[in-house]
Amino acid sequence: MTPPFRPAPGPAVRDLASSIRRLPPSCGPVRLVGVDGHAGSGKTTFAEQLAMALGGAPVLRLDDIATHDELFGWTGRLLDQVIEPLAHGRTAHYAPYDWRARRFGTPRPLPPAPVVLVEGVGAGRRALRPHLALLLWMELPRDESWARGRSRDGEEQREFWDGWVPAERRHFADDPSRPFADLLVRQREKGYEVIPGPAGPVGPGQPLTHGDGPPAVC
Repeated sequence: MTPPFRPAPGPAVRDLASSIRRLPPSCGPVRLVGVDGHAGSGKTTFAEQLAMALGGAPVLRLDDIATHDELFGWTGRLLDQVIEPLAHGRTAHYAPYDWRARRFGTPRPLPPAPVVLVEGVGAGRRALRPHLALLLWMELPRDESWARGRSRDGEEQREFWDGWVPAERRHFADDPSRPFADLLVRQREKGYEVIPGPAGPVGPGQPLTHGDGPPAVC
């Protein structure tokens, strides 16, 4: 079977990867980078591009940590299974959740690589921010994000989305991520634009504004 085609990262993503490599470690020897945003905002695709630009950096998807019963109540599990061992330079092990079978699967290793990406809604929550070297926010309005997510998942996931939307509203009302984002990421017609976030510059000498191609059509 032919693997899916994945375009090479554009200049903005490559420049961001170069900036991340120069950041000091934030979680033991690891530069932990959060990719947050509303469900359907393009976090997974962007994280794949950034991981590629970083030479194959590991990506922890928060969909593997959350469950039907704990859409956002997974902080303790993430801290115990992932953050604590990485902070001590050890390989973490976490059991990914199977959303169809509704149970946890076989544990996966997550080594203390130079950069580890944490991708998912809530990656910038207050309990994780002290461990992050950088917080990125996918800059797409929530209603547009949710519409994209519903279209992507189809009728099969309609009931799930009906429960997800109010849960996400409550989460970000209580624990917002965007105000603490170092950089905002906007998807363009071709590639991405990376601009300063509400939290301001990530450090002296760090390039903050990069873009690929013309703006996306709204």
